[in-house]
Amino acid sequence: MGQKITIEPVTRIEGHGKVTIYLDNEGNVTTSRFHIVEFRGFEKFVQGRPYWEAPVLVQRLCGICPVSHHLAAAKATDVIVGAGYGDGLTPTGEKMRRLMHYGQVLQSHTLHFFHLASPDLLFGINADPSKRNIIGVALENKELAYQGIMMRKFGQEIIRATAGKKIHGTGAIPGGINKHLEQEDKEFFLNHPEININKIIDWSLGALDFFHNYHKKNKEIIDEFVSFPSNYLSLVRKDGALDLYHGVLRAIDQDGNKILNDVDYHEYYKYIEEEVRSWSYMKFPFLKKLGKEKGWYTVGPLARMNTIDFIDTPLAQKEFEKFRSYNNNKPSNKPMHQHWARLIEILHCAEKIKELLNDPDLISGELITRGTKEYEGIGLLEAPRGTLFHHYKINEDDLIEKANLIVSTTNNNQPMNEAVAYVARKVMNGQQKITEGMMNAVEVAIRAYDPCLSCATHALGQMPLEIELISSNNELIDYKIRE
Repeated sequence: MGQKITIEPVTRIEGHGKVTIYLDNEGNVTTSRFHIVEFRGFEKFVQGRPYWEAPVLVQRLCGICPVSHHLAAAKATDVIVGAGYGDGLTPTGEKMRRLMHYGQVLQSHTLHFFHLASPDLLFGINADPSKRNIIGVALENKELAYQGIMMRKFGQEIIRATAGKKIHGTGAIPGGINKHLEQEDKEFFLNHPEININKIIDWSLGALDFFHNYHKKNKEIIDEFVSFPSNYLSLVRKDGALDLYHGVLRAIDQDGNKILNDVDYHEYYKYIEEEVRSWSYMKFPFLKKLGKEKGWYTVGPLARMNTIDFIDTPLAQKEFEKFRSYNNNKPSNKPMHQHWARLIEILHCAEKIKELLNDPDLISGELITRGTKEYEGIGLLEAPRGTLFHHYKINEDDLIEKANLIVSTTNNNQPMNEAVAYVARKVMNGQQKITEGMMNAVEVAIRAYDPCLSCATHALGQMPLEIELISSNNELIDYKIRE
């Protein structure tokens, strides 16, 4: 008798999702879907507002990664005020924004790895959920939990010092930045006895050591738990280096062949299109060149490790070389390698922060650039979860008349559905009962992408996890709820 399994909401991610898994009469998975069940409305909310409000307004998309939206919108409005596509800011303006962005990526990646992902790694997918959380991590490995908390705190302090507030700051404005770095903050970040940039670098290296030790003993989780071919897309610096703030668009296929060869991102709409499906409020982007069926792609830390040629900070470059060597210098098609890639980026951000803190341009220099007014602006950057697109058009009254936002999690919509399908077939084929471990296995596959559904759907609130097993004639077979 055919059955349907519903997992709602998915836990330990930002926002809410629902998974539906359909079984045939033999109990094998036939179809699976990762639904986004809340309405997304910010593209309409911003219409009719002055363009200079956008960098502050769009941060309300999310309390987890507001800086990413703040900076992407600022980059788009830079164009409107005539400051160019990422290359026209003053040295102070660009470097202060970069410092802000590295702090954001550092704190966001740290939150994901230590608070959301590490419970699965430390205790296993089948562990009791009462233990499988950050409190359990603190009881099991006090030092790891402490370092995770302090690293995130450091990143948030970087945001405060550059944006004015830890959440929903105002630092980036059209054409530049509204403040210098205070000397007192610089001294704090460089020399504080308990939490300084050198400790952050050491702890970042320690987190990678933790991962490598875990990986050696648990290859079945990191390498074999989920694997499928994908295209990959990200910004890269013009020379092929990792650049989280600016660059050109590059896309490759599962074997590393280039699909988009370093194209200007302000023409993204020539290469990328979005598909709408009836069962989700989140769109499905794809590369026009390959079409809907074959053109979907992955973004985020793993995509960036797959698309770039090198990293311009020495410690992260050494880790990148290990990553590429382990994957035989080919793209990794293993979503659980996202965690490895994320830790490499934490280290890279820490090295970049140290470099910037010693740059005199942060303490003094011109803050703002102005030029000839434009009526359309596009801003892209690499948010923690992947490539983020902000596109605005304004009218003669300086009001936004059209906005298009493609957030990182939207770009990862199809890959997350592919991951759910892979794991569901692996753990649920032929099963008559749904266990806690089966439920969490599906969530682990989704969590690898660190989805921020609040960005993609703008949902609020909390719900319990509900699972229903329904027969083909709509009879309730099994029901579970996780409070």
